[in-house]
Amino acid sequence: MTVAVEAAPPVPASASEFTGTRRLVRLALRRDRIQLSVWVISIVLFMLLVVASVTGLYSTPEELRNIAVSSAVSPVALATNGIVSGDSQGAIVASQSVLVFALVAALMSTLAVVRHTRQNEETGRAEMIGAAVAGRRALLTSALIVTVGANVVLTLGIALGSIAVGLPVVGSLALGASIGGTGIAFAGVAAVTAQITDGARTANGLAGAAIGVAFMLRAIGDVNSTVVDDGTRVVSGWLSWLSPIGWAQQIRPFDDDAWWILLLLIGFAVVHVMVAFVLISHRDQGAGLVQPRPGPPTAASWLPSAWGLAWRMQRMTMFWWIFAVVILGFAYGAVGNEIDAMVGSSQQTAEMFEKLGGGGTDLVDSYLATALGLTSIVIAAYSVQSLLRMRGEETSGRLEPLLATSLSRWRWMLSHLGVVVGGVILAHVLMGAFTGFAFGLVTDDVGGNTLRMTGAALAYLPAVLVVVGLVSLAFGLFPTYASALSWGILAACIVLGQLGTLLKLPQLVLDLSPFTHVPGAPAEPVTVLPLLAMIVVAVVLSIASLVAFRRRDLQG
Repeated sequence: MTVAVEAAPPVPASASEFTGTRRLVRLALRRDRIQLSVWVISIVLFMLLVVASVTGLYSTPEELRNIAVSSAVSPVALATNGIVSGDSQGAIVASQSVLVFALVAALMSTLAVVRHTRQNEETGRAEMIGAAVAGRRALLTSALIVTVGANVVLTLGIALGSIAVGLPVVGSLALGASIGGTGIAFAGVAAVTAQITDGARTANGLAGAAIGVAFMLRAIGDVNSTVVDDGTRVVSGWLSWLSPIGWAQQIRPFDDDAWWILLLLIGFAVVHVMVAFVLISHRDQGAGLVQPRPGPPTAASWLPSAWGLAWRMQRMTMFWWIFAVVILGFAYGAVGNEIDAMVGSSQQTAEMFEKLGGGGTDLVDSYLATALGLTSIVIAAYSVQSLLRMRGEETSGRLEPLLATSLSRWRWMLSHLGVVVGGVILAHVLMGAFTGFAFGLVTDDVGGNTLRMTGAALAYLPAVLVVVGLVSLAFGLFPTYASALSWGILAACIVLGQLGTLLKLPQLVLDLSPFTHVPGAPAEPVTVLPLLAMIVVAVVLSIASLVAFRRRDLQG
């Protein structure tokens, strides 16, 4: 008996290592049409909020000069906000925003590149693509094209938004280019890390570590700086010039507008992309250059359980986020005693702290309440990322074999919820403790301030638990859109709860955010009833998410 075997389609003679790039770009755009759009639109909107807040807070030349001079001489302001390049309105906007949004653009870019390269290999999609007429470098090239395109759109969005609110055209373009250029630079870094490891999580971790190193080099260089031009301009130390994030600041939008530094960011990306292309030819499909080390011969006694597995998967993410929270808390607390000098005669800045801090009359306590509120938002971001790991397990196909055993759906999901909630509680305790410890060091009352601020930090916990419940419900009800909905929930909480009072939004709108209902501890007394109500809401949402997950089909 003769068996007919269908021959594979011949590879065209004109095929190259980049064959199929155009179609892969279309595929990547289709997959990321919501996720990248949310990233870009959110960054642009938050940039406009920064511009609006600076315009509203510092409306006179004297107020602009005061904030420039106070920031230039504050080590904490230089480390966390970056350099100062003048006392014009645009220069203050740049000094308050370039560093933060450059970090966000870098994170957006690294996640996008790894998602369309290493994650595709990890899930087996890259092998299916490679079985067709697709070149060896096509997958990475398409990921880079999409990511660079997103950063170009981000650059134009920031520039056009800044121009629309009345800032100078050239400076607005430089502002957008400094942020978008940083994203492009770290897209190149992610292209390299995706070749080194065999897992998307490790590749993202290495790229995140590179961002952290760049941030620290810039911070050390900016702290060791020189103040010139009557205190309104900072000349960074040489370490800042070793960091792509430092280069973004050195463009100095609305001051020097040094466009040539953009070439450093682009050149940095090109060099890393060339290295990534070389590394592709020296590894097998699905493998990394660095092979994973073998695990222990026997598993730990706690690992063969739902809770043990959830802890094993979530622990490194928890560690790095809590580490960032500790650093933020210590930095905010260390400068607390200098807040009067930093605010100076700016009544608008004092009113901003009072509004964000819950309406207290003591400026220092209002500042500390504002710091706790902002850091609590960071903890909420940790909870969103960690909870979305459940969706990653579902889409990768690793969840289905687990549920084929005696492990039930509710126990699996409850274990992840429990680990994340535990991390959220620990983060709030450490946030308050380190903020109070640093503040106590400069006020000679370490013990009292540590206890006081730890208690104040726990007042912000119920609001984050509501976010945990909402994200869990999004995963249970709308798994396909869980990522976009979850980050959108967090963005809405930031706008309504942290910036809504400054934007003078209606109280009915502000009440939609759980952070609106948090008492501004330690600036005002803590009332228990709103906190208990939010805890009840969080529990109800979590139970609803468990029920919804049990009743729906798994979706890859």
